[in-house]
Amino acid sequence: MVGAIAASMAGSIFSSDAWNNVTFIAGEIKNPKKNIGLSLFLGTLIVTVIYVCANLMYLNVLPLSGIAAAENDRVAVAAAKGIFGDAGTYVIAILIMVSTFGCNNGLILAGARVYNTMAKDGLFFKKAATLNKNAVPEYALWAQCIMASLLCLSGTYGKLLDMISFVVVLFYAITIAGIFKLRKDRPNAERPYKAFGYPVLPIIYIVLALIFCVFLIKMSPIYAGIGLGIVLLGIPVYYLVIGNQKKVD
Repeated sequence: MVGAIAASMAGSIFSSDAWNNVTFIAGEIKNPKKNIGLSLFLGTLIVTVIYVCANLMYLNVLPLSGIAAAENDRVAVAAAKGIFGDAGTYVIAILIMVSTFGCNNGLILAGARVYNTMAKDGLFFKKAATLNKNAVPEYALWAQCIMASLLCLSGTYGKLLDMISFVVVLFYAITIAGIFKLRKDRPNAERPYKAFGYPVLPIIYIVLALIFCVFLIKMSPIYAGIGLGIVLLGIPVYYLVIGNQKKVD
């Protein structure tokens, strides 16, 4: 049962995964001490409300058997057909296009800034730190494009979702664990952002995240394992970059 819940949570995690992406452009946000936290809260709240409302709609339009046995796991299409008839397929297709293009626009532009900043800090390949004449991290964008294309060609949507969800939640757990280390190593550091419910809620989050990862890799060992392998592959790449950086310096 726990494994089934973990597997089913992959979709809901994906629906709100971009909650933290506003931090990618933190250096360009006005009054970041206030607006970053507010953006994170409001963005997560809005997506959560929409997601819950969508699922309530599915439950009211379709029987449980219809949700469980939806063709190609496309519950939204089955629900739309129940409401609009055959035209429901086109309604969902248009909505998916709008959502996808909007999501890609934000993720592509913001994501490249992460590699760009990492390169500036000496944590990634130096070329990614270069901006073109339009002040755009061109090399970081191309690296991101190639990696995303390879992922798109590597499996079905559901399997890729298992792979990405495993990696994302694992890193969330590591990030939250970093709060405890920073509190210990830098007790007097300025903390403009407060960890709500510290230390109880962060501990609960870490435990649940690790449970999710363990059972997801049990339910979907191939693709969750590939995700873990990609993460582990980053370790020698990291030291390769740092080693070359030290030689140059």
